[in-house]
Amino acid sequence: MMHKTLITAVALTLLTQSPAHAISAKYRQQLEHSGCTQASELQGCDITKSKAENAKAGFGNTTTPPSADATPYAGQWVAKNGEGTTVATIRIDDKEQVWVNGQPVKAKRSDGALVFKQGSISFTLQGDRRLQGEDVWLDSDAGTKGLINLE
Repeated sequence: MMHKTLITAVALTLLTQSPAHAISAKYRQQLEHSGCTQASELQGCDITKSKAENAKAGFGNTTTPPSADATPYAGQWVAKNGEGTTVATIRIDDKEQVWVNGQPVKAKRSDGALVFKQGSISFTLQGDRRLQGEDVWLDSDAGTKGLINLE
């Protein structure tokens, strides 16, 4: 009889407990306010800061919408090979002037992308920032290629 009572008590306890993965309403509100996710918080996103502050620190894409004349290419970019070695450092200003490894290069828009070349390496940055993995470089002499990432 005692054995049945114990099993029933354990079963009721397990059924009435809330799931361990649930988050509190306050924590959820902090995540929404900060623009963080649980995963980005582990990477350093600060839930006590605003979305804009965290976006400045490189978390999320929660900055204010760009103006009509803003370029999606502005910033510091790094082209790396498959082993993670830096092939080129790219800087692009608000006027779409481009520097590769500190040297100015000519760039042009082509089919929704910004395209430029230095030596045998061609670089292509997509204008639609929602497209992932399509910012690429190609060395026509060596036959190598890789991704370009915004820092």
